[in-house]
Amino acid sequence: MKIGFLFPGQGSQSLGMGEDLYNSYDEIREIYKKVNQILGIDVVNLTFSSSEEELSQTKNTQIAIFTMSLGILEVLKKNGIEANNLAGLSLGEYTALEYGGALDFETAVKIVEKRGEIMQNNIPDGNWQMAGVLALSDSDVEKACKMVTKGFVAPANYNCPGQVVVSGDEEGIAEITEIAKELGAKKVSPIKTYGPFHTEKLEIASEKLRLELEKIDINIPNKIVYKNINSEKYEKSDNMIDILAKHVKSPVHFSRIIQNMIDDGVDTFIEIGPGKILTSLVKRVSRDVKLININDKESLEQAIFELKEIK
Repeated sequence: MKIGFLFPGQGSQSLGMGEDLYNSYDEIREIYKKVNQILGIDVVNLTFSSSEEELSQTKNTQIAIFTMSLGILEVLKKNGIEANNLAGLSLGEYTALEYGGALDFETAVKIVEKRGEIMQNNIPDGNWQMAGVLALSDSDVEKACKMVTKGFVAPANYNCPGQVVVSGDEEGIAEITEIAKELGAKKVSPIKTYGPFHTEKLEIASEKLRLELEKIDINIPNKIVYKNINSEKYEKSDNMIDILAKHVKSPVHFSRIIQNMIDDGVDTFIEIGPGKILTSLVKRVSRDVKLININDKESLEQAIFELKEIK
């Protein structure tokens, strides 16, 4: 058995996520306490008792998801369950980098909060939307984006075969919805993220994030972490600052990441954090791997039981 950890990103959040975990594990409560102390914000109240609207603000969503995932990791570590192959979707790459030793805990917490704040505060004017295009090839989605004549739209996330998320303004999303259906798309579904993320429209955010990244210490990870921007592993020669700055304005190649992890021998994928989005995407890449999702107390306990039995 070769385990790969997967970490979700924005769009997986829900009010109250992880509350039963927080109430059940000292290790998880300690992670939330540390994040609160570092940032001076009440992540517990934000995640469990605020509102869907407040939690869905990018500056809040990212730190809330990040904290929950780190808490689960602590419990897994205590139970001897670890992985050497790591990947995350967008924000999730930062969780992978923290776990992989590229960022120390405090630095990771601070840069994730700063990243969310920068992404929220540097969205250009406009009514921005994201949508998932289903049952079209990557090339057909790219073709559909180029056919749009009103507004802006571009591929943002290559999630899995037959599913590409596009990002754009209201006119662009409306037009590509019709074009994609004409090309054979089964469905075009809106996603609860509000910004032209992972497109050229985040150029200013990218440059502001670069300035923040230049202030911190980032190392090449001591575990295998796969990059969103090209699906390849981080190497010693990589410019981490440049890669992470470009990250917010470049498409996420998640589908290729999963295939690369499988090619590297990963046969058991564990999604750590809210929702079940990533495990559903892996299933579309391959049905020959074991999938485990950990997003509440019951699923965490089941995962620990299963993995200890296998070991």
